[in-house]
Amino acid sequence: MSRRHFAFDCLGSTLAATLDDAPGVAGLLIVTGGNETRAGAFASQANLAALIAATGHPVLRFDRRGVGDSEGVNMGFRHSAEDIAAALAAFRAQCPRVRRVVAFGNCDAASALMLMGGAGFQGLVLSNPWTYEDDQADAQPPPSAIRARYAAKLRNPRELLRLLTGKVSLAKLARGLFSATKRSAPSGLAGAMATGLARFAGPVRILIAERDRTGQAFLAGWNAHDPRLRRCAGADHAYSDDGSREWLVDEVLAALTDE
Repeated sequence: MSRRHFAFDCLGSTLAATLDDAPGVAGLLIVTGGNETRAGAFASQANLAALIAATGHPVLRFDRRGVGDSEGVNMGFRHSAEDIAAALAAFRAQCPRVRRVVAFGNCDAASALMLMGGAGFQGLVLSNPWTYEDDQADAQPPPSAIRARYAAKLRNPRELLRLLTGKVSLAKLARGLFSATKRSAPSGLAGAMATGLARFAGPVRILIAERDRTGQAFLAGWNAHDPRLRRCAGADHAYSDDGSREWLVDEVLAALTDE
């Protein structure tokens, strides 16, 4: 495995990329969420790329326009289809032996892949897809997330002791329980994502970190019996603990061999 940096063009802007090369014919393209650089938070994507490449699969990461080392204007994830398509073309040019390319995206990177219908890819790994509308980033968590939080508290002896000793506001508890009984309507974004994903004919894995608010919000508006769903108990948004990271790597590697 070797790591090298290069640049490619996207509609007249020069984009920065990093390739962890390996001899395999199935490769992984990592799409970065939010406004993070291709290294990912705390180098999480760089580490993931190294782990996958060490098993024989080449991995490409890139900064979309206006992010990190790339030129251009940052238009956000809803307008990143051209960036992703250009990165895919660059990946195939750098690794012409690769026959299958699987895309991995966490948070709004997963949403971007769904919106574009996975165009050009042979497989998708969609992690904690972002379904909040642009003006809902600070909105109250969905009822499913509230229920999950209260269920965890009721299983925690320390939290039960706080309740019994009067250290918990009963008014606040009542408001929370009332919110948990509501049902949330899917956002327009979620509907567009579902429509986009329906156009994709290849294998899909939808990964949900069960402690993650974004993943919980996605589940609130998705078919709970979708066989493509896979849940990681106890995981946070970034799969930051050792067990969750191992689970994520296993899922990505399995997707690289899906047909």
